[in-house]
Amino acid sequence: MILPIVAYGDPVLRKVAKDIDADYPELEKLIANMWDTMENAQGVGLAAPQIGRAIRLFVIDASPFGEDEELSEADRTVLKDFKHVFINAKILKEEGDEWSFSEGCLSIPDIREDVFRQETITIEYLDENFNTHKKTLNGLAARVFQHEYDHIEGILFTDKLSSLKKRLLKKKLENISKGKINADYRMRFPNAKRK
Repeated sequence: MILPIVAYGDPVLRKVAKDIDADYPELEKLIANMWDTMENAQGVGLAAPQIGRAIRLFVIDASPFGEDEELSEADRTVLKDFKHVFINAKILKEEGDEWSFSEGCLSIPDIREDVFRQETITIEYLDENFNTHKKTLNGLAARVFQHEYDHIEGILFTDKLSSLKKRLLKKKLENISKGKINADYRMRFPNAKRK
């Protein structure tokens, strides 16, 4: 089932999400709905807070980047099979030089900005079967993970922008929270005027 994506301004996007266990109600159905919702919105990642749940769960399917000729062969090789469920994820280590890449977010439609992130991360997480994994991610795989991880920490990519950029985007962000935006997917707006 396709769920509405929570728009910028909703308090759930600012909460530090809580860990879950295998007894979380209807988890398999929730994960399936998150995949459907993300694919419908043509996203590469979706975190549970973006559908109104303050839990440490997100899904990533970066395989569309596997076809991007502008990326390095190494990035394309990793990304073409990078489709995972991440539960109770942790970043254990961040290293390498920070690099800039234009990011967007399904909760913040029509805004893309360059964001600096470190190039290499070591992570630990549980998959949908609650098996533990530890991995080191580089490049774009690391970036997509960091973006979704920020969501479960109550952080948005716009928080990482300069104060000047934030001021320039202020009106656009206010309009998103009020529902004054045309997204190609279902959204839930925190401050939209009810008719």
